Amino acid sequence: MQLLQALALQVGSEVSYNELSLLLKVDKQTVSNYITALEQAYVIFRLGPFSRNLRNEISTTRKVYFYDNGIRNALVGNFAPLDLRQDKGALWENFLISERLKRNRYARRHFVNTYFWRTKQGQEIDYLEESDGRFAAFEMKWNPSRTVKLPSSFAEAYPAHDFKVLSPADFRGFLEIGGV
Repeated sequence: MQLLQALALQVGSEVSYNELSLLLKVDKQTVSNYITALEQAYVIFRLGPFSRNLRNEISTTRKVYFYDNGIRNALVGNFAPLDLRQDKGALWENFLISERLKRNRYARRHFVNTYFWRTKQGQEIDYLEESDGRFAAFEMKWNPSRTVKLPSSFAEAYPAHDFKVLSPADFRGFLEIGGV
């Protein structure tokens, strides 16, 4: 239960198995085994980093998301309306990424590799899909008026890409089969 609560509080952030093992006072391998079991039970899923071994790219950490935001909310004990929540950005990101993974699995001929991308300098992309040598990069922003651009270091290193910002005003195509 403590592991699930710790993961719920870190949705959308990089997760360190070392930190979790210290927090829970268990071996790092035990944390890894529990996370694998939770993933096999379809409670959580991991999103790995994208890296082509460029020196400044993060390549070892993972992000953990929940298949169901309701379970995540129960674990943190927060069912407040969105306008009263501090974590609405994390909830939005979790919702979109989990629903996109489900959408991709339902569209049986839509095979993609999925990642997040971040550099040591802090440039990041929330969600990245790679298919047939092309990249589709997505930023999830609850506030539709926030201006977001594709990080220049990503655009330079990986020139064949699409980029889209997903807000509550513009996300439906991302989740529809045959959409973005």
